[in-house]
Order: sequence, then structure tokens, then C-alpha cells
Amino acid sequence: MVYWKSNLPIFLTKRNAAKGSLVYSKILILRFPQVEAKKPIVYHLVKDFDLVFNILNARILPRREGMMVMELSGTKNRFKDGVRFLKDQGVRVQNASQEVNRNDDKCTHCGACTAVCPTGALEIRRPEMSVAFEQEKCSVCELCVTACPVRAMDVTPSNQVFFE
Repeated sequence: MVYWKSNLPIFLTKRNAAKGSLVYSKILILRFPQVEAKKPIVYHLVKDFDLVFNILNARILPRREGMMVMELSGTKNRFKDGVRFLKDQGVRVQNASQEVNRNDDKCTHCGACTAVCPTGALEIRRPEMSVAFEQEKCSVCELCVTACPVRAMDVTPSNQVFFE
């Protein structure tokens, strides 16, 4: 089964698709200590935690730490377990700078996103009954991404500069 998120195909196993699990996806910056940079740690995210990853950028230099920017996707519980595994291996994990964007061509103004938005960044304007999105109020909690039935909400990096 294929789901589309961030313009990248996300493949779920039949086990996850059959459960109807929602795809949880974040862009992460991983910093590997020198001793861990040569180990296949990311491989275990797929094998042991049934996660999907897309490497967006990577740099590993001899006798220095490694750094990788990846989009990591899977069910929310497996995602959390996978991130915990990375941290247990000594990998520093941080969220990349992200922002939520709305594809106005896809949005049907159904209002599903407004019901889950904790900051009021999404609201129904009356009497037009249209959904307004104030990006500056958005906390990037991503609840609107999963609530939107037409997938008009998307999380993207706010800047592409991941390395100094």
C-alpha cells in the first residue's frame, strides 16, 4: 500500500496497512559519535522497527562524527521506539526546522483540520465557511496533516541548510 507524504512515496507493510495505522513522519537530524558512525544503525530502523527512511543529506568524515538528515516514517509507536533505539546507541537526534504548508489547490475547506489545531492557526472564517491558515501561529504539531482527508497539509523543511 502506498501513501503520499511530502511528495515522497511511503510504503507500509501489509501488517501496518491492515491495522489502518496512520503514517507519522518527521525530518530528523542525526549526529553519530565517531565510534558509531561506521555501524549500520539506520538499517535497524527498517529491520527491527518497520520504519521507512529517506536520506536527504549525509556527511561522515574520518575520525569525526557523522551527520545525517533523513525523513523517517512509520506508525507513531514504532517511530518513537526507533528514535529511542537511536538515542540508546549514542546518536543525538533532533528535529529539523520544519513548517506546515497548505496546498490551496487540494484544500476543500472541509474544516477537519480546525478541529485538531491546538494553536488556532487553522480556523473557519464565517460567513464564507472557508478555512484560513495563519502559518505564524502554527506550532508544527502535525495534527492537521493526519486529520486532512485530502492531504492538503504538508510538513516541509523551513530551510535547506542542514550543515554549517
